[in-house]
Amino acid sequence: MAHAPQRFYLELEPPVEELRDKPHVVIVGGGFAGIKACKAFKGADVRVTLIDKRNFNLFQPLLYQVATGLVGLGDVATPLRLLVGAQRNVQVLLGEVSEIDAAAKQISFNNKTLAYDQLILATGSGSSYFGHEDWRGIAPPMKILEHASEIRRRLLMAMEQAEQTPDQGERNFLQTVVIVGGGPTGCELAGAVAELMCNAMAEDFKQMDLRATRIVLVDPGERLLRAMSPELSAAAAKHLQSAGVELLFQGRVKEIVPGEVLIGTPDGEVKIKAANVFWTAGVKASHLGKKLQEVTGCELDRGGRVIVKDDFSIANYPEIRVVGDLCSFNHTADGKPLPGMAGPATQMGGWVAKDIRAKLEGGSQAPFSFFDFGSMAVLGRINAVADLRGLKFAGGAGWALWALAHLAFMPDDENRITLLVKWLWAILTQQRSDLIITGLPSQHVGLEGSDAPFPMGQGQQPSFAALDSTLEKAIENFKAGASGSSPVEGTAA
Repeated sequence: MAHAPQRFYLELEPPVEELRDKPHVVIVGGGFAGIKACKAFKGADVRVTLIDKRNFNLFQPLLYQVATGLVGLGDVATPLRLLVGAQRNVQVLLGEVSEIDAAAKQISFNNKTLAYDQLILATGSGSSYFGHEDWRGIAPPMKILEHASEIRRRLLMAMEQAEQTPDQGERNFLQTVVIVGGGPTGCELAGAVAELMCNAMAEDFKQMDLRATRIVLVDPGERLLRAMSPELSAAAAKHLQSAGVELLFQGRVKEIVPGEVLIGTPDGEVKIKAANVFWTAGVKASHLGKKLQEVTGCELDRGGRVIVKDDFSIANYPEIRVVGDLCSFNHTADGKPLPGMAGPATQMGGWVAKDIRAKLEGGSQAPFSFFDFGSMAVLGRINAVADLRGLKFAGGAGWALWALAHLAFMPDDENRITLLVKWLWAILTQQRSDLIITGLPSQHVGLEGSDAPFPMGQGQQPSFAALDSTLEKAIENFKAGASGSSPVEGTAA
């Protein structure tokens, strides 16, 4: 009979002696919200412990650039200790929180128990496959750094395989990519994949005709970027189509097997044979939301996000705050929850830290009010759409605003410089330097930014022969006529 692991109470020395008896704030999650909260406590008379299962902050909006070789892993990830480790009142610990004891004001991680006076949960979100978790290994999501690396590996391995394949039909299959989800992430990935396969590598492969590349973007709605105005959605669709991306609207994925995607549309089923399928549709909250519900009885929305009060606390536990993608904050003018994006998360984290600080110092703070700067999505080398509080931009002007906004949000100055240099180099030369294939298949495709276990990478490494088992299976299915189903193969309109 298995026994629960024994946990040891963790009593660490404070960062500085004068903080020994000061209030202890524990922040779980080193994303946008968690880092902003840490920085807002700078100079405060409190002891702050930041816990994350990764030792770096990930600039998630640029993962698609890692996936398509425009930038490297280190360009979008900054060590947590580099960001906040120098603060006199902050201590960073590596680990994954597994349990919350709200009554005792304790959390458990790495089989250790740590007490808190104030708790901020900012553990983000992962990808939802709407009940089809078996699709995850075939169509990887793009939520963590390893996902982006795996997408890049699959794209490049398919192209390498196509370069040594004499059969034109098989080459066309290897050059076909399906992307599910027409939101900002899907549009950005589609544009970047088109740029990579049709332009950036046009002279690098001699056997392939990169003009035969087929990229299909599938979305269940009637237009792209539904959070933006119809005008900008139309501009985005026009640019992507001009770049060679096919748009399949009102399409719902019904089945994914290696080498084939079956999509239901109002006009019937469409079967697309593709070596690579990538998933950018659907979001689910961190598993800590459910853990918190089990011990506090707090409410969750349909996506598993914690429904919070106007100060981001939960009923009966004012010392627990939930921010970022993990919370459902509907105390807005229209009653709609704030979106799970970097802007809201950053503002939430900063406000909660200031509110805790004000209360501890005997003061108060004005209620939280989200300032919406707008939304944007980059579509090509120098093309983006942006809606900034009613001011709409597309093309080069949209790209310039997009670049400025992302550089401003980037937490590390060194990464700002390297990103700007690589962007300008790509604009001038269309070349990409981060196209190296290394290692074995990612063991993290089935993991999420919110669900990856700590420590990671344990277990037997697969043999090199199994390097591309998914691609091999896709090719086998293609040669065998794919699956045994008989829907007519369609072309996206």
